[in-house]
Amino acid sequence: MELPRPTLPITAFESPRLHRSEADLEVVWARHLDEVRAAQRLRHQVFVEEMGARPAPPAGTPEGHDADVFDRFCEHLLVRTRSDDRTPGRVIGTYRVLTPWAATRAGGLYSDTEFDLTRLRALRSGMVELGRSCVDPEWRQGGVIMALWAALGEFMQRNALHTMIGCASVGMRDGGHVAASLWQQLRATHLAPLEYQVRPRLPLPVEQLDTHLRVEAPPLIKGYLRCGAKVLGPPAWDPDFNTADLPLMMRLADLPARYRRHFLGH
Repeated sequence: MELPRPTLPITAFESPRLHRSEADLEVVWARHLDEVRAAQRLRHQVFVEEMGARPAPPAGTPEGHDADVFDRFCEHLLVRTRSDDRTPGRVIGTYRVLTPWAATRAGGLYSDTEFDLTRLRALRSGMVELGRSCVDPEWRQGGVIMALWAALGEFMQRNALHTMIGCASVGMRDGGHVAASLWQQLRATHLAPLEYQVRPRLPLPVEQLDTHLRVEAPPLIKGYLRCGAKVLGPPAWDPDFNTADLPLMMRLADLPARYRRHFLGH
């Protein structure tokens, strides 16, 4: 696998929002294949070893790595322990970002495989897809995800992009009841307007599940909602990852004032 040249003028970005022991971290965009491989190893650790996913990686993927056909088109954002001249830092958090230009080359978005995104067509020229976000278990109580979001905000502004979409996953080890109940809660409070709603290609069978459980959104989804994200429709079932995937959209214009200052600097 060859790492393509970045589709946008990417530069290293070091967040000032890291504190205490996190001062020894750096936020960077992957420039070399070995950096992408480090992100894929973290993804394998979280999605496969911890969460029990069983994806089918492309031929040639090294053992112990999570990869798919979209990786070669994506930009990969990393949080890692600070490196020195001899020792590379350890990747402890990652996002991958598929830009509008790269999505054209890839033949679409990952989300296109799970949802009919026809109603988002007018947004695509300024829309990026976020995916495969994960944080090392040892660092989930810190500000790693906030550092990633700060870098994403800088990236969006610098490249005149306005909308982020992605699939937020809810585990289905309980058979899907928690995911169905969460969807019922969020559709009442955070559902996008009709003109942005999408349909799952393989729907979670909500009508066959208990939708009356009192559940709390996972921390990542909760964070998106605080930033003004909207749910675009009912969840899809991803059999490879055994998750229910909620389609989310977050527009910079909808960021509350406190988050605009934090992530956009104004």
